[in-house]
Amino acid sequence: MDLQAFTYAGLLLATIAVPLALSFDKKVHFWTKWKYLFPAILITAVVFIYWDIQFTAAGIWSFNHDYVLGVYFYGLPLEEWLFFLIVPYACIFIYEVLNFYFQRYEFSNVSVAISLGLIVIFALVSFFNRGQLYTFFNFLFAAIFLGYVIFRNRFKRHLTKFYGTYLISLLPFLLVNGVLTAMPVVEYHSSHIFNIRLFTIPVEDFGYLFLLLLMNLSIYETLKSQRYY
Repeated sequence: MDLQAFTYAGLLLATIAVPLALSFDKKVHFWTKWKYLFPAILITAVVFIYWDIQFTAAGIWSFNHDYVLGVYFYGLPLEEWLFFLIVPYACIFIYEVLNFYFQRYEFSNVSVAISLGLIVIFALVSFFNRGQLYTFFNFLFAAIFLGYVIFRNRFKRHLTKFYGTYLISLLPFLLVNGVLTAMPVVEYHSSHIFNIRLFTIPVEDFGYLFLLLLMNLSIYETLKSQRYY
């Protein structure tokens, strides 16, 4: 097996290494929250993996066989399945670090105003790009779920940390997804995306990360606050 076959797996390993190593930090105690974290990750992963399987089968995106290990389940490489476990883990670790060190900093009204503006933007982008399936569904789902989170009201007090987490997560995202789309490990059908890229990353991927993080965090915080177990 060529070394390049470990490209996607290596990127995932680099993504999880530091958050996993620091999960046992005596201040943040991230490992004590795993009982809420992993159910949230798995519930969200079911939604995104189903979406991924359908879009891969439809040819909206595909994976370059040269850069993956070659183990596939339902048309997705093993690395893609792991993506929906590793990336949320790393992002929620960032969220908990912000919660610990910046607990007093909450700007709920500003965060709600930003969210309402984003709902309108996401909805308009989706509506005017109905022919590009990734663009359409990506921003439609983001608008709907963000609207649900806002008007359900329970997640409002976490929005400031959510946006902080998203912005910080963009730094490793630009590195990892930049490699994935530059080589490319993941290829997008040009007729199903907006065809606007930041470096080599389709703009839709930024909305995709937004939705992935929001869904994971909202479920995570619901489980923590309700304390079902």
